[in-house]
Amino acid sequence: MNIPHRAGLENFPPYRQGKAPQAVDGLEAFKLSSNENPYPPLPSVVEAVTGAVSSINLYPEIAAEELRGAIASRWEVSPDNIALGAGSVEVASQIILAVSNPGDQVMFAWRSFEAYPLLATTAGAEPQPIALTGEGGHDLPAMAAAVTPKTRVIFLCNPNNPTGTVLKAAAVDSFISSVPEDVLIVLDEAYVHFNRDADTAVGIEMFRKYPNVAVLHTFSKAYGLAGLRLGYAIASPGLVTNLQKVAVPFGVTSLAQQAGLASLCAEDELQERIDVLVTERRRVHDALAAAGLPVLPSEANFLWLDSRGQTAALAAIFEDNALSVRVFPNEGIRITIGSPAANNRILDAARQAAALLAPQH
Repeated sequence: MNIPHRAGLENFPPYRQGKAPQAVDGLEAFKLSSNENPYPPLPSVVEAVTGAVSSINLYPEIAAEELRGAIASRWEVSPDNIALGAGSVEVASQIILAVSNPGDQVMFAWRSFEAYPLLATTAGAEPQPIALTGEGGHDLPAMAAAVTPKTRVIFLCNPNNPTGTVLKAAAVDSFISSVPEDVLIVLDEAYVHFNRDADTAVGIEMFRKYPNVAVLHTFSKAYGLAGLRLGYAIASPGLVTNLQKVAVPFGVTSLAQQAGLASLCAEDELQERIDVLVTERRRVHDALAAAGLPVLPSEANFLWLDSRGQTAALAAIFEDNALSVRVFPNEGIRITIGSPAANNRILDAARQAAALLAPQH
């Protein structure tokens, strides 16, 4: 039986989940391929989710007014500025669907978040990737020069996934001022909690300053709720209304709503975990750099090895050490910062990789 399908779908790659780790010679395996938080949910979050389980026979509140109000209070905006979704990736999809028509263009740096081109193509829009700089950051002048009358939305990933680089406030200010006001600029801050750069662009500040700016946040990373799927946009009320129109109905579950509320109440406790991950990120970065590996500075919860032609050989070393990492063939390797034990294993692999990279005489 020939099932009808959308033309071109056979050439459309599905989103790739981080590879699961494989145990090697009795070594404990660590998954460092999906930028997940290595810590389990806080007890208060578990309690909130457990308390909501008994009502999962009922649909969740579609407006999620209590959670939207709590997020709005957190950022000192109106609840009318908050749109929710099943992770920030689903909210990004809402944005493209709400803003673009078939044939319009969606711009983003490349390489950046893998979902951007997939979401654009799914919506019938044309992906508009702009190459990163040699240092792994957004080339904002090139992006500004590439804007066309069909460019409807521009995603700026800060810090950038997978390179961990940061967009500076002055550069983003200049960029937004140079882009037509009818182009929506989305600051995707999935990793904002790990960003310690004093000169970074701050999404909420750009939102308050420019009417064509929206901000994306997620509960998946710092809050450790990846398995419940919860994200949101801070945007103008008009855009929020349109996002709600294209959102998957009841996409934000009751469990996710309760977990989000509990997490917002526990930010001080969560901050302790974030601080540990930032400290570990710096420790691992310095050790990788000392070993001679091509690691970039990062302000996220991961590190990027700009390994290019040596990517396959380095990836094999991590695999031999029972570590799953995100491999981009002939480009680089993204390594999530995990528990101290996982990070120590990264350093073991780095010492082995140093021998590979050492000049041969």
